[in-house]
Amino acid sequence: MYSIVVPIYNESGNVRELHKRLVSVCSALGEYELIFVDDGSSDGTSKILKELSPVEVITFRKNFGQTAALDAGIKHAKGEYIITMDADLQNPPEEIPKLVKAMKEQGVDVVSGWRKNRKDTTMKRFVSRGANALRKLFIDDGIHDSGCTLKIYRKYCFEQFDLFGEIHRFIPGMLRWQGYSIGETVVEHAARKSGTSKYGWKRIVKGLVDMIGVWFWRKYSTRPLHLFGGTGLTFSFIGMIGLALLAFARIFFAYSLSNSIWPLISILFVLVGLQLLISGLLADITIKNYYQNDRRPYKIKRVDHQ
Repeated sequence: MYSIVVPIYNESGNVRELHKRLVSVCSALGEYELIFVDDGSSDGTSKILKELSPVEVITFRKNFGQTAALDAGIKHAKGEYIITMDADLQNPPEEIPKLVKAMKEQGVDVVSGWRKNRKDTTMKRFVSRGANALRKLFIDDGIHDSGCTLKIYRKYCFEQFDLFGEIHRFIPGMLRWQGYSIGETVVEHAARKSGTSKYGWKRIVKGLVDMIGVWFWRKYSTRPLHLFGGTGLTFSFIGMIGLALLAFARIFFAYSLSNSIWPLISILFVLVGLQLLISGLLADITIKNYYQNDRRPYKIKRVDHQ
């Protein structure tokens, strides 16, 4: 069974055609379900969604963002395979069979669409290239186009996996870190015919902040003390060395400390180092409590009884 999850926000000009094309495409796949998540639309989209069938509609009380909408749809999905896509018809529904075929041929857990020939504005393409460069620096997911929402996942990828912030673009990278296999295939990309883009500078800033957060979670989610404690000890060591040198200069060379800023800088390094070390200890305690709540920092692929 296939579950198609579509987050929707103010797409009244597209949802009817989107639904019609999805039903046509998915009917040939076999058993399927359509899950539309109305992310607090205010342009009449909600009214149109009530007229569509077959479809399951999850309606948010207000606009919570694309990541929250995807999380709600994925948690509601019952299918063995979960397909996500945008509602603006820039991801043609007719590309879905291509994702399904690629997953079977490549034998992977995730297949991401690659919009090789994008039909976006010059500015949006420029920003996307910059974002892709940063993603490769912080989150090397091994694919060309992490920002493409058109993807297919195996259901088990989302066991104990919560989406928050603006991290939906980083799902392949996060899954790859957990040992899941990631593939990609080239898909068509259409120009927007109706509605307005939701891509703005605020999403860029939020995405950058979340990217740093995801990088930290990958590197230090199970050992925050290594980052904060190591940095704190380094700062404290530099501060102690500075104080020792100042004491040596004062005793043996009569170096005046009354008008020098270096004692304050050295003490500042020691104090900052101690604060970082304490923060690392507190973070380490918090992380241990997190993983004790039926969570594990590892994924088991299979257990063979031989």
